[in-house]
Formats: sequence, structure tokens, C-alpha cells
Amino acid sequence: MKRLKLDDKTWLTFEEGCDMYLDSCRQRNLREGTIEHYRQIFHKFSNYFDPDMPVSDFNESIYNEFVLHLQKTMHNDISINTNLRDLITLLHFLMDRGYVDVFKMKSIKTDQHPIETYTEEELQKLLKKPNIRCCKFIEYECWVMTNFLFCTGVRQRSLMHIKIKDVDLNNHVVHINVTKNRKTLIIPLNQTIIGILKEFLKYRQYTSAEDWLFCNVYGKQLVKETCYHMLCCYNHARGVQKTGIHRYRHTFAKQWILSGGNVVVLSRLLGHSSLSITQNYIHLLVSDLSEQVEEINLLDKFAERKAIKMR
Repeated sequence: MKRLKLDDKTWLTFEEGCDMYLDSCRQRNLREGTIEHYRQIFHKFSNYFDPDMPVSDFNESIYNEFVLHLQKTMHNDISINTNLRDLITLLHFLMDRGYVDVFKMKSIKTDQHPIETYTEEELQKLLKKPNIRCCKFIEYECWVMTNFLFCTGVRQRSLMHIKIKDVDLNNHVVHINVTKNRKTLIIPLNQTIIGILKEFLKYRQYTSAEDWLFCNVYGKQLVKETCYHMLCCYNHARGVQKTGIHRYRHTFAKQWILSGGNVVVLSRLLGHSSLSITQNYIHLLVSDLSEQVEEINLLDKFAERKAIKMR
């Protein structure tokens, strides 16, 4: 007679597996925003997978059926892969702990599209200084933020967490302490943005160096929704229908490359963990660079102009 063995895998439901992964995220001290993202996506998964489903039932067939489900219900390949990557992350976590048998999982293939950035005409509208004598503080602050974003290429989360003490005008740098990879960045500032920030600080009416550099109308820290709404209204008021704070990061990278900037320096300024990420930026800007290739025709530059007669 065979001895009875405990099979822990059948004891864990899909809902319990999700909760276990969220606990692991907290133990690893992941950002609350990251944990909230997983919480929302797991709730979304529960609309397809039964929360009481044993995770040991997961196999390649069930995974492939879910892929087909996403392709039928979603029409954005990038969004589909976002969902798949989160599920793959969860299942790999459960596989490592022996709750799910190992099988191969792949995301779908997608076509890479060029990154849409602000045009030079749009930048001229957005970077034009408002009349300080008659504009409101929020409009003026949005103009400063727009210049800062285009000048530094920082992410929105980083922007909202800059304190006045982080701006070192004497040494022409700004310290970015909140980044995606949690590594502090020191970004050099040019004379133009230094002049803009010096003037802005006179109107900022801060009481302490611990105050936030950019704030809401009451002087409090910006939240994601308020920050986006402010700049969205600012763009529309300037006659620019494009919006998106991250678009300034792409525009910064594009203009840096088009101006002949060093790729390694760009990678450091953007805070990328590897040069390959920066190179991907460049790859997605190829369509924009094609015009420059035609303008800077190296063959014409060095080719001899003498006519050659055939014998």
C-alpha cells in the first residue's frame, strides 16, 4: 500500500497565489505603485480565471487559451503583452515554489512603431514664456515645468518628488532622488534652465528647502492626476493637442540624438540601467533620422565632381 503524501500544490487557489505574490512584493520592498499595479491586474485576471481554481491546474494549454482570449478582447498588442508579462511573472513565481509545473510561456510578437514626439513647431508654442504680469501662477509654473522636462528628460514621478534643496544652482545640477531603478541621478543644468529656475523660486513662495519644487495651487506636493491635468490644459491652451508628460522624455532623447549628442551620456542622463535601452530609443527614432541622412549626404560630400568619359 502506498503511503499518503501531502500535495501542497492542490491546496493553493489562484486567489491565494496572487496574494502570496503581493506579500512577496512587500517583502522585497517594491514601490506601492508597483504593488498596486499587480493588485489591479490580478483582479482583472480573476474575471477570466476562477479565483478558487487550483494553481496546479495551470498548463501550457490554459495559458495559450488565455492568449487567444486577450487577442479577441483587446486590440492593442502592447496592452496584451503587458497582461501576459504580468501573468508570466506570477506563474514563474509559483513555479519556483513548486505550486505549478514548469512549462514555456511566450508573449506575442508585436510591430515596433516610431515614438511620437513633440514637433519643433509645437515646442516653440509650449516653450514660449507667458506674460508674467497677467498670467496665473499655475500657467507660469506649467511653463517652467515644460522647460524643465524638455531640458532634463526626467520621468513624471521623479519630477513630483524634487525638493527645493535638490536644486543646486551654484553647481548647476539637480539631484533626482526618486527614480525608477532607485538609483540617484545628478543631472547637469544649462544656463537657460538655471535662469528660469532662479526666477521661478522668487514666485514659488516656499518657506523651507524641504518644500517641493513644483506644487499645486496651495503649495502642496503634486499628485499624478493633478500634474497630468495641469500640463494637459496648458498644452491645449497653447494650441497643442498632443499631451503626455513622458512624451517630453522621448522628445529630449530625440533632439539629443539629432543634435549629435553622445549616446553614452544620454543613457546616463536618462538613468537607463543599460545602454541597450537607450539604443532602443534610437531604433524607434530611425524614421525621424532618415531626413537627416538625406540632408547630410556623406557620399555627395566626398565624391569627386569630375565627369568621366567612357572609352
